[in-house]
Amino acid sequence: MGQVALAGAFAGLTPFSNSTTLSFDPSVSSLLSRTSEGALTTLVTTNSGGSISSGCAISDIFYFAGSFSSIGNTSASSIASYTPSSGAFAALGSNGPNGPIYSLYCDVSHSQLWVGGHFTSPGSSVAIWDTKSNLWSAPSFKGFSGAAGEVFSITPNSSDNSLLFAGSFLTSFTANATALNNTNNPNVPYSPGATPFSSSLVPIPLTGAEILGEPSSSDPQFSNVLNILCPAGPDGPGNTWLAANGNGAVVTVRDFSSIDAYGVRLGNTFQSGYGTTAFSVTSIPDNTVQTLSYVNPSTGQNMTCTNSCPLSTDSSILYQDFIFTAPVTLTGMQITLSGWTGAAPGLHMLQLLSSGAFASAVSSENTQSCFAPNPSNTTSTGQWTTENAVTSIPATLQTVLVSTVAVGTPPSEAPSFTWQPYVSASGQYDVNLIIPGCSDFEDCALRTSVQVAVFPGGGAQPWVSTISQQVQSDTTTLVYSGPIVPSSTNFVTTISMTLASNPEGSGQNGQYELVAGNVALVLTSANVTTATASGSSGSTSTASSSQHGFGFFEWPLSSSASIDTTGTIPNTSKTSLDMISIDLYNALGAVTPNTTFVAAIAQHPSGAVYLGGNFQLTSGSTSGTSNIVAFKSGSLVALPNGGLNGPVTSLVLYGDELYVGGSFTDTNTASMQGKLKGVAMYDVGSNSWETMGAGVNGVVASLALADGRIQVAGNFTEVLNSSATGVSAGGLATWDVNSASWVNSGGFVLGDMTFVGNSTLPAQGQEQTQIVAGNLQSTAEYGASGLVMLSNGGSTGPLVTPMGVQLDNSIMNTSASATATKRQLHNRRGPSAWISHLKIGTIFTRQSTNIPATLPPSPPAPAPAVLAGAFWTNVSTSHEVAIIGGNFSFPSSSSAISSALAIYDPVTSSISALAGAQIDGVVRAVYVDQGHQLFIGGEFNLTGTTASGLALYDLSAQQWDTSSMQPLQPLTGSSVVVRSLSSSTYKSEAVIVAGSFAQAGSVSCQGICLFDTTLNQWSTLGNGIQGDVSSVSYAGNNQEVLIAAGSITLSGGSTANVAQYDFANATWAAIGDGSEIPGPVTAVEVNNGNFSSIFAAGRTADGSSSFMMFWNGVSWNNVGSSLQGNTNISQLLMVPLLNTHSANSIVESDRMLMVSGALSDNSFGSASSVLFDGSSFIPYMTTMTAQGALGSISSLFYSFANFSFNQQSFLATGIVILISIAIAAGVVFLLALIGILWTLLSRRDDKLSKYNANEDEDEDSVQHRPSSLLEHINAATRTTIFGAPLNNVSTEKEEAVRETAATEPDPFGPDGSNYLRAETPSDAVVGTMAAEEEFSRPAHARFSFEGESEGELPLTAGLEVEVLDDRDAAWWYVRNPQTGQEGVVPAAYLY
Repeated sequence: MGQVALAGAFAGLTPFSNSTTLSFDPSVSSLLSRTSEGALTTLVTTNSGGSISSGCAISDIFYFAGSFSSIGNTSASSIASYTPSSGAFAALGSNGPNGPIYSLYCDVSHSQLWVGGHFTSPGSSVAIWDTKSNLWSAPSFKGFSGAAGEVFSITPNSSDNSLLFAGSFLTSFTANATALNNTNNPNVPYSPGATPFSSSLVPIPLTGAEILGEPSSSDPQFSNVLNILCPAGPDGPGNTWLAANGNGAVVTVRDFSSIDAYGVRLGNTFQSGYGTTAFSVTSIPDNTVQTLSYVNPSTGQNMTCTNSCPLSTDSSILYQDFIFTAPVTLTGMQITLSGWTGAAPGLHMLQLLSSGAFASAVSSENTQSCFAPNPSNTTSTGQWTTENAVTSIPATLQTVLVSTVAVGTPPSEAPSFTWQPYVSASGQYDVNLIIPGCSDFEDCALRTSVQVAVFPGGGAQPWVSTISQQVQSDTTTLVYSGPIVPSSTNFVTTISMTLASNPEGSGQNGQYELVAGNVALVLTSANVTTATASGSSGSTSTASSSQHGFGFFEWPLSSSASIDTTGTIPNTSKTSLDMISIDLYNALGAVTPNTTFVAAIAQHPSGAVYLGGNFQLTSGSTSGTSNIVAFKSGSLVALPNGGLNGPVTSLVLYGDELYVGGSFTDTNTASMQGKLKGVAMYDVGSNSWETMGAGVNGVVASLALADGRIQVAGNFTEVLNSSATGVSAGGLATWDVNSASWVNSGGFVLGDMTFVGNSTLPAQGQEQTQIVAGNLQSTAEYGASGLVMLSNGGSTGPLVTPMGVQLDNSIMNTSASATATKRQLHNRRGPSAWISHLKIGTIFTRQSTNIPATLPPSPPAPAPAVLAGAFWTNVSTSHEVAIIGGNFSFPSSSSAISSALAIYDPVTSSISALAGAQIDGVVRAVYVDQGHQLFIGGEFNLTGTTASGLALYDLSAQQWDTSSMQPLQPLTGSSVVVRSLSSSTYKSEAVIVAGSFAQAGSVSCQGICLFDTTLNQWSTLGNGIQGDVSSVSYAGNNQEVLIAAGSITLSGGSTANVAQYDFANATWAAIGDGSEIPGPVTAVEVNNGNFSSIFAAGRTADGSSSFMMFWNGVSWNNVGSSLQGNTNISQLLMVPLLNTHSANSIVESDRMLMVSGALSDNSFGSASSVLFDGSSFIPYMTTMTAQGALGSISSLFYSFANFSFNQQSFLATGIVILISIAIAAGVVFLLALIGILWTLLSRRDDKLSKYNANEDEDEDSVQHRPSSLLEHINAATRTTIFGAPLNNVSTEKEEAVRETAATEPDPFGPDGSNYLRAETPSDAVVGTMAAEEEFSRPAHARFSFEGESEGELPLTAGLEVEVLDDRDAAWWYVRNPQTGQEGVVPAAYLY
């Protein structure tokens, strides 16, 4: 058959087996294997609600992890192993990670599996599985904590000698430095209850706050709670507050403004009979009881408390500092004094500690703090005015200063603003600029960017950065992180702001607006890492200090150090790349909520590190960058256009190309016109973004590199080409790097895919396979948009090669349902004389004048669908290409969109359009003649021409031929539909066009017409027909007879949904009794040209059910009774086998009938193609659409123009398609065969031993007593072999035969001398040998026949015999010309 292809309306295809699964439970996560060609096989599923997010391989074992409790029938806690060679799954020991796992890294050289996620054991978010000892352990650096405490990626560096960890966690590094002092802040009275850190926090002035202490003492000297805010003297009257006797008390502070606080300072009272022993702090307005940390003054140990915090009653402790776990934004606090000694609780000191230091842009708000020599201050140039806006905290207002400046004004001439916050002590500080959101102020159009300079003191150079004020909501922006060293006790640091050198935005009405809000300094360490200064005591010392990092950590694989990365990391373990985390922390403004994370890392061979995740950088040189950033030459570097506008989930490096996956659509500045949907490529060399088509229509979760292609997994349903046209791809797609285009991914899935990665290393000579995971709705082994190639070589079935390109949805508004409405009932011609040379009364007794039903609507073919194809050798390339037609579109080489017709080259996996006009509609048939003329049929118009439903294209000249062929004309109220284009070897110069039409040019030829390619003329076939033709086949050794099927009325007025046309005598005739076929026929097939072996399929006249019939040369018999009503059969085709089946009277052993369409049967469920061996259906292929519904196969087409089963050499040369029945299907077949044989033998014995003549005398019985020896043999033997006869000749037919025999002379007298050679086997129906010629006719044995009974003639398959008497319906009298022996043989055994 040469090249073989399957076409249809499908996105996925799977060779059928009993384990074939079409749909899945989307609540479970499935693990699939993917071959190098892309074929998918489901391996296992998790428990409901499970997920798989990562995987890697060591040796011959693949490890995968996520969040699940079981894999198949194996209990496994979030991680398991898979051995491909045995198919076994196993859990990984005990005491493994106790939480979800997000990342795996397989260290092959050390046989260790590194695991990252969100768990606490055996390590903190990191664990190691040793594949040799089969034991779990924590890493030598213990793991990570802080922020969300999660690890999302474990990646080797470019040299594979260290691991790069990424996620949401905090790190802290030490460094040698000089500190001003190693004691508490000298500007604050000393107390053992404070630390160097807490004593450095400047108290927040509360002079304007509302403060209540209830219930208060009745003694006026101790009833004023305001006296304890900044006591003027020691504990005593006027400096202490006491509660009412016998009661606990609550002190409430409300400031009605937003405050960043880090803790409280409380001093107990030691008045006789009074004192507080326990308290708690609740923040306002969130009403949260804060967790506090403090130093136990007695032991010096760090302690924490929440609901009942102790307050020392030791009079030597002036005060104690209680610190929140992190700075808290509040408007007040409530201190509940719940425990006391003596009569009542009381306090000598109450202060709210800031996060470090602060300054407001409004001078009146900068009041002096307790223990401060002076308040914070501000200065400005230009005109600044106040504006108020509400904040995110209810009942609070924000006052800021604004100044306008003309667009184009130089920064030196623009207004400026300077904050000078009071800093109490030296230390490491993060300096934050609070930028009010423009939405509340309704001034977004005026906003621009500013330049901010921080002067930290201590001789350090100023830190300058450009900050955008174009923020919708209030934003805290880090403008500096590092040491601040006061030069005196009244030291103030300086933060200045002016117009940026290159202001962003265009302003409004020619004006920009600058906004000055508050400045907050957050103390991160009381030690100084740089600079040397003299403290108040005049002493200096060396101390260890720390730097904070976020989301990144490097660990050398050769390191044997034992450290704790959840604490402070010594500088001896710090690598050069660890500066990434420090810079990232600073660039984030030291704000690291749980939603901020680094998800993926890739290091380029140049040393550059790329980090992707969910983050927005707000400080430093990368301010304004989002979700992806680079680290080069020791510092963070922004990628072009500010990064991406959505989170990044995956990075893959291929040379200088960095492939990025995530949930973005463009760069931050929308520079790529929205064509970075979900995926993007960053060119390292050119420092530019490149598109991948236009991306995908959803979120990408995982990327992998395999064989020069990028595998993309995620939650999407389409890939988008450069014109943003969608191509079906349900969660798995492939990008070809070389062609820079989306290509067929091989397999088909529909679901939310979460992971794709390489499986175990392939054996020598094998190619790399992949593992895919996700929540599936449906899947197919092969993914292809409507076309696959079949070839020999598979061990369990044919080798399937999907089309290498993806077809798009049709751009036309053509649907099957719309087409169906156009197929009206045709006006039939009246009866007329036809086949007048046949003088046989029995034929006309079968004719019916009933008008047949119209053809059923074409089965749904949602785009993209390939409905027809033909192979053609392209003379310019010598490649045998497939010309395909259907309902689809695709981008042509000229960047235009072509539809319905294409040329696909399997060698180059490329697709091209025909030059010239484009088809508007659906193509249903294609045919290439010997002169390289391409005939195209269907339901369409050809743009710019009068062609409708049929067009001609010259492949050699590469142009449409619009002059050689007159167009078809439709019936009234209908449109032209061409369903079949074919040619007979008997008339090789003619093309037979069949479908629904009234005439061709001026020639009246309804439904079927002949086009002479030599004369370019149309002609009617004989007297023509009425009706619609769906399918055409040919019979005879030279295809001298045409078999047409559909909804047909012959010229005599009879319904003949399967009819034959004899080219030699130009006559039409019905095949059998038209009433035996229950409705219009949609597909017909002649078995190797045999007139007595024809299959027809269709739907009943009322459309309620489907049928498949077999013509055995005598009658039509139902062989598709098990097919369900929703079955639609599109094609019937005899196909050869490499392995034979048991022969029977219907199908020979070396072939089967392939039945294609959308099929449903009780025995196999649903399929798109099945094989019929004469007794049962064997499912062969299942397909599905891009939406997960069952698909259909429209046709199998092949390159040999005239294939014959007589050419046995093809079976040995691998040119036939391989039909290999699955083991399970073979078992079913074997059981069925045993049952048939058992029934046959039992019935033979039963019938021969229990013959009852009285039963046969019953005139109503189907079996009548024979009136001759030949009929006796027929009746007895037929019942013995078949039981209820398959070749069922009805009582009415036999009565008609007898009536005819009584009125006409019997041409077969006892002397047997007047035998007639029938024109064809089908002319011999019910005995048609008229005594016009005295000749026998040749025939061949289809099967071997033992002929053991008296009067039977033995046959061997292929033997040529002479038919002497074919009057009986089931047994013919024949002669063996080689031996001269004569006898009876089964008629169905001859052809």
